[in-house]
Amino acid sequence: MDVDQLFKAPKLSAGSLKRKMPDNPTPEALKRMKQDTPSHAVPTTDKGKARAVTVEDVEEEDIDMNFAPGGDADYFAEEDEDGRFYGGGLTQEQKQILNIFDSATGEGQPDEPEELSVTSIRRILLKFERAVNKNTDQRSKYPDDPTKFIDSEADLDLAIKSLLPLAQAPTLAYPELVKAGAVTLLIGLLTHENMDIVIDVVELIHELTDEDVGAEEEQEGTGETEEALKVLVDNLLENSIFDLLTDNLQRMNESEESDRQGVFHILGIFENLVGFNTELSSTLVSKTRLLPWLLDRMQATNHDENRSYAAELLSILLQNNAENRLQFGQKDGVETVLKILSHFRRRDPVDADEIEFMENLFDALCSALDEPPIKKLFLDSEGPDLMVLMMKEKIQSRSRSIKTLNYAMSGPKGSDICAAFVEALGLKTLFSIFMGKAQKKKNTTAPPEDLSHILGIISSLLSNLPSDTPERIRLLTKFVENNYEKVDKLLEIRDSAHTRLEVTNREIEADKKEMLDNGEEVTGEDQDLWYLRRLDGGLFTLQTVDYILGWIVMEDDGIQMHALQMLNRKNQSLKDIVQTLRIYRDNVGELGSQDDHAPSQKQILSGLIEALDS
Repeated sequence: MDVDQLFKAPKLSAGSLKRKMPDNPTPEALKRMKQDTPSHAVPTTDKGKARAVTVEDVEEEDIDMNFAPGGDADYFAEEDEDGRFYGGGLTQEQKQILNIFDSATGEGQPDEPEELSVTSIRRILLKFERAVNKNTDQRSKYPDDPTKFIDSEADLDLAIKSLLPLAQAPTLAYPELVKAGAVTLLIGLLTHENMDIVIDVVELIHELTDEDVGAEEEQEGTGETEEALKVLVDNLLENSIFDLLTDNLQRMNESEESDRQGVFHILGIFENLVGFNTELSSTLVSKTRLLPWLLDRMQATNHDENRSYAAELLSILLQNNAENRLQFGQKDGVETVLKILSHFRRRDPVDADEIEFMENLFDALCSALDEPPIKKLFLDSEGPDLMVLMMKEKIQSRSRSIKTLNYAMSGPKGSDICAAFVEALGLKTLFSIFMGKAQKKKNTTAPPEDLSHILGIISSLLSNLPSDTPERIRLLTKFVENNYEKVDKLLEIRDSAHTRLEVTNREIEADKKEMLDNGEEVTGEDQDLWYLRRLDGGLFTLQTVDYILGWIVMEDDGIQMHALQMLNRKNQSLKDIVQTLRIYRDNVGELGSQDDHAPSQKQILSGLIEALDS
């Protein structure tokens, strides 16, 4: 294809007497114009030779105005000597339209940024207040004629954006924001008819409440940022920010990019405020319709960043908050989350964002399962069956389902879930993963995190399944089959945990000796910290394994003989298991049973120790 042919000027008709040009002449056409210029217009040198024509040689009145679209006199004002032009190529009419548009959108030369001070902040706030009042006044006077208030709306947009730099100096700006009533004006704008103004306000509040706000001031050691942020947050709450933001979630249409960003920033504000004061979490759930909105938003078929953010915020709201967990159950949250998670029963998330979404859903469910009423809802919604199905698949949801079952089956209120787990044939899958057979490799075991939760599940089964029931007999049978291979696996895990604990104990003893040599006193707080360190260093795993061994040794003579034989080979005995259980009992609290008729964990341990001693 010949490019020159594509861009060649159109042919003129034979009867045409006047040269016609396209609205936007090409460089080639301009060059031909110069060559066709009459000789009387070509200046000559004293040698009689023609020289090139320049713009300066042609009088302004000699320019054919028909050359320029619309008769624009300065259309070719920036033409160079080769016939090229660098102007905008716009007609006078087009320029006038753009000038009007620029004026309406508030464009122009940006002001030079000035250093923030109390005076400059007050000046910015005053300009913002005037912009709000002007727009309010014009909208009330001409509600049906947008052309009357479009200029004031553009000015208001700029005035809101001019407040963004205030986040850089919170100790100076935030008290002034409150004192000048600017926060009240901003919150009032959340009901503005123009959604673009609402989104401007949302983005501004998100920036003002960001966790990194005033980072430069903190580095300089002012230490007043948190107090300034508290002043702002308190004023935002006094103006019912939670209700207004939640209402705007319903107003926004996420098919529009700007609205989608607005939703993201609203969720960000909620996270910022809850992060600043965790007690606001209860207010946000109980006093607004945010929780139903989150549950509905997470059910969207198309996955995007706002769907992920909704799951993350739900996980944050349920963390360490019993009141919110109960509200979650009352709003059908358990069934909703299980329904969403069922999509990951046979497939992995497609990307990292969806992986995070799935993990946040599992985390939210695990947090909620700490409450007895949620365990009942989990059972009624066939949660144990879904988790067992997920365990069978070798995909990413397997590990999360094991963790969820551990939370669901723990405590006396997990008894019914333990029974449902056995009825759903969960024991076969659980012990297959425990023994490493699910990986189809020899001498393998479950990942450390999975192993910890598997031990927790077995521990809960032994604590909650009643004696002589078919479910408990099936559990004990698992430890007997295949020549006690699962007992051997427990002892292998016990040896590994014991070795880790010995290393940790030596490190703690060295720290203790150093303290005593320096004349420092060992306090109760030090002892508690060292105990926590031992738990992380292998004691927790050792306690869980010995708790399981204590139960199965006590209930089955064959298991007892085999376990004692294996322990004797390593110069250990039942007394070592009892000693671990005593440490466990002495450090566990009386709490652990939310049922007056069910024994606490300490009582269970005391009875188990007594039975093993006898």
